[in-house]
This record gives sequence, C-alpha cells and structure tokens, in this order.
Amino acid sequence: MLESNVRIADRIRELREISDISCNTLAQRLNISIDTYMEYENAQTGIPISKLYEIAGILGVQLTELLTGTSPHLRSYCHVKKGEAPYIERYKGYQFQNLAFNFANKKIEPLLVTIEPEENKQMSLVTHPGQEFNYVLEGRIRIILGGTEIIMEPGDSIYFDPTIPHGQTAVDNSPGKFLTVILHDTP
Repeated sequence: MLESNVRIADRIRELREISDISCNTLAQRLNISIDTYMEYENAQTGIPISKLYEIAGILGVQLTELLTGTSPHLRSYCHVKKGEAPYIERYKGYQFQNLAFNFANKKIEPLLVTIEPEENKQMSLVTHPGQEFNYVLEGRIRIILGGTEIIMEPGDSIYFDPTIPHGQTAVDNSPGKFLTVILHDTP
C-alpha cells in the first residue's frame, strides 16, 4: 500500500465526515459500488484521477487539497521551479507531478506523468469529463483510446475526449514521460 494513497484516503474520509456525507451516499454520487468506494477510502486500491476530481467536487475542495492536504491560494500566477511540484504516485509505476498545484480555481490541470515500464504493463482504462491533451517528452508511450492503440514518441501529441475509455503505458522496457493537460468540465 503506497503511503500517498493512505494520506489521500485519510483526507477523503475526514472531508466526507466533516461534510456529513455517508459512504453509501458518496458511492452513489460517484456511480460506483459501496465495495469499490470502501477500497478507495481504506487505501486498498489507488483511486483513478477521474474519481479524485469527482470526489473533490462533491466534497467542495480542489484536487490539490485531496492530493497534498493544502488548499491552493495563488490567483494571479503559479511559478513552480524544477523539482518543486509534489510527486503523487497513484499506483506502483505511475506517478505524476501537479505543475500548478498552488493555483486556485484552475480550469485546467497540467500534470507531468512518469510511467515505469515493468510496473505498468496492465493499464486500467479510465474515463472522466472534460478534454485532455498529452505531449510525450521521453520514451515511448502506448495509449489505448477506446478500441484504438497509438504508439507515441517524443514530440508526438494527442488531444482527445476523455469520456472515451483510455490509458497509457510505457513501451520498450524504458520509462516514459509525458505532459498531460486536462480541461475541467465547466457548467
């Protein structure tokens, strides 16, 4: 069990309890089974980023607060120096850095994603609202988008509808690194 997953699960539990929302209610609002929700809240499995966004919205906080335990507060700009963005390991072999973690009320989420090849052979497909852009910086990345498989190399990019089941993994037994920018679904 990853320590970052335990800290995130603890924050979710605490915020859920403060908000006086039951586990059953939150599971229903997330459109998942209570068993799956309890696995998330007990840190038995990593929570997909799409569900973290949903949980943050339901609990009335920003994603950064769930991931780091602090509320973003910058409103004019957020300058993040190399190495200062917090690392979040969602599951073994898949980590990201939130490159605008301290900017409040973001409409986009820029993330630097690193995928280790051996640890991430079996990707889980996810969906989430909004739009997504990926730009490969290092290594080769295999993207599954619905029924399509795309191999991307440094300099390649893809912009897509993330309501289509998708996932990424590194290929060629070397790590892959890409920038992803996720546009939040706005009302």
